[in-house]
Amino acid sequence: MENMEEILLEDGLTEDGLQELKAWLFKENIRIMTASAELNEQWEKFEQEKDQFKEEMKTLNRKMNAEQKRIRKDSQLVGEKLEIIKDGFQKLDMDRRRLDKEWARLAAEKEFLEERGLYDTHPETSVFFQGVKNPLTLKKRYKDLTKIFHPDNLAGDTEIIQRINREYERLKREYEKCKQA
Repeated sequence: MENMEEILLEDGLTEDGLQELKAWLFKENIRIMTASAELNEQWEKFEQEKDQFKEEMKTLNRKMNAEQKRIRKDSQLVGEKLEIIKDGFQKLDMDRRRLDKEWARLAAEKEFLEERGLYDTHPETSVFFQGVKNPLTLKKRYKDLTKIFHPDNLAGDTEIIQRINREYERLKREYEKCKQA
């Protein structure tokens, strides 16, 4: 440092100027050291933030991967449900076609029976005599039904007994027609 002072004194600097220069250099050195310390502090903070950011990114990547797996599963499940629904609609369509054919067949059978006078035009009471195939069975069923639905019984009903009587008379006439033919 003494060599530097000699050089500066030779260049025409006075000792007061030299003292000022020393003070300025000392202050500048302190300022640089303080700035360097601040910079190191900021660097350490930056490194900590960088590490924290990396950890957050890893966590977010794990969450994102888990969410993507869930979405793929949900998508696959939706696809499977869609296939089930499509199959269901296909089966419903096949059932509808089958029922349409059955309705057409039944309509033709009804028409055939109506032409021959064998179609039951009173379905509300025919349930009482369902399965009756001959006059003896008809008579037995009629007696049983009158015992059950007679107005004097607990289960009795005048309207039902009237329907049963009408149906019995109608079926009895049909059996007599068939017997005569």
